[in-house]
Amino acid sequence: MSTTIFINHRSYESRVAYMENGELSEILIERKREGGIVGNIYKGVVSKVLPGMQAAFVDIGLEKAAFLYVADLGREQLGVDAALPDLEDGDANGEKARSAEYPPIDEILRLGDELIVQVSKEPISTKGARITSYITLPGRHLVLMPTIDHIGISRRIASEQERHRLRSILNDLKPAGMGLIARTVAENRQKEDFASDQSFLTNLWDVIMKKAGEVKAPALLYQDLDLILKTMRDLFTREVATLYIDDEAEYLRCREFASRLLPHLFDRIELYHGKEPLFDAFNIEVELNKLSNKKVWLKSGGYIVIDQAEALTAIDVNTGRYVGKKNLEDTILQTNLEAAREICYQLRLRNIGGIIIIDFIDMEEEENRLKLLQALEVNLKKDRAKTNVLPVSELGLVEMTRKRVRDSIGRVLYESCHYCEGRGFLKSPHTVCYDIFREIQRIAGIYKGKKLYIEAYADVADIMFSEEAEYVEKLEEDCCVKLVIKSNPHFHQEHYEIVPL
Repeated sequence: MSTTIFINHRSYESRVAYMENGELSEILIERKREGGIVGNIYKGVVSKVLPGMQAAFVDIGLEKAAFLYVADLGREQLGVDAALPDLEDGDANGEKARSAEYPPIDEILRLGDELIVQVSKEPISTKGARITSYITLPGRHLVLMPTIDHIGISRRIASEQERHRLRSILNDLKPAGMGLIARTVAENRQKEDFASDQSFLTNLWDVIMKKAGEVKAPALLYQDLDLILKTMRDLFTREVATLYIDDEAEYLRCREFASRLLPHLFDRIELYHGKEPLFDAFNIEVELNKLSNKKVWLKSGGYIVIDQAEALTAIDVNTGRYVGKKNLEDTILQTNLEAAREICYQLRLRNIGGIIIIDFIDMEEEENRLKLLQALEVNLKKDRAKTNVLPVSELGLVEMTRKRVRDSIGRVLYESCHYCEGRGFLKSPHTVCYDIFREIQRIAGIYKGKKLYIEAYADVADIMFSEEAEYVEKLEEDCCVKLVIKSNPHFHQEHYEIVPL
């Protein structure tokens, strides 16, 4: 598989496009004024304890207090031998341990308690950041877990022989009382590579702890790498043929980073010299502009509709123009299989996380439902985010979750429409017109014998002048008022004013 990374950097924004076989599969954006905080380590102070939710709010110095769930507290604070979370590639936030029995959080934390925590999820919408006491420090090949005594191997490394070899190496290198995870890129690497990572990360943790003892909460103890260097660390692997970057200063910074950590990939970094903007030259900008479309057409003629709400995302599958070649069941199966591939692609590209409900077209045969589920699972293997898929229901619905660390690309690039106030729809001109008629009837008793000046959006006023002109005359007669109507093209479609003269 041919993989290429494109980095577009400007002083106000960095954008990373990850392409597989010429197809855009991931887009990452970091803006200077916002700045990603996932991975940052803070010394925080407990500002509120919520016993009913088994959670607490912690002030880490941001605009909104961060949210800490009881399962994300470290073993020392809990005072229990809770089951270790399911660890993979640095994911040690304890979400898998939620079913364990925990003591009431108000017996563990008090207002004013100080904690060392790490941001595991960006602030999303109205919610503050999600934090954890399970600290992870990712390196190139290893992740150091200074608060968990554990060894883990990335689940993406399939060979049992290789997993056994890596576990043996990590057992030799693991600092006492700490943990190590071998990342996916660790496959087939030598012990010297791991030793270098382990030494750097343990020294880094010593520096963080020293700073924690010197500063007053809330305070930032460690800031994770910016998007460009994080891309170099996490995505720039042997599978990447070329990494293009269009800024000379960042190009030199990437080469310096590669010379220290990725010498075998040093020559694959290229400075883009083209006259056309980088994302335009490789048709990435065109693909980005499509991310606002709710409807995504399939090659067969079917389509999917993606509706993203606050708590979940609903995806509907339709046959559209596809009529099939054999019978109805086969047509539906082929549409569903193609939709499954496209849905997995869109979830990754748009970075949609949380609860996802997919309404596939109903299939009668159980065998076909199993084929659909297998297709979903196969296509989700390409996704770096953790996913969980439930079986197809009798109604053809599939429930799944995808780990959400930061806002989706749609929420980064777009905001709610100020015209419709985020509803996605407006009152029609006819509805507004009839609202005006009802309002006149309400206030007519106060203004009998007077003139009422009505100013409304152009389309609304046109209806009152034309198709509803007869009713306007009747309204004047019934309410004993004279109506003066004026069109205003600059008004909001739902806005109108009624003023007595």
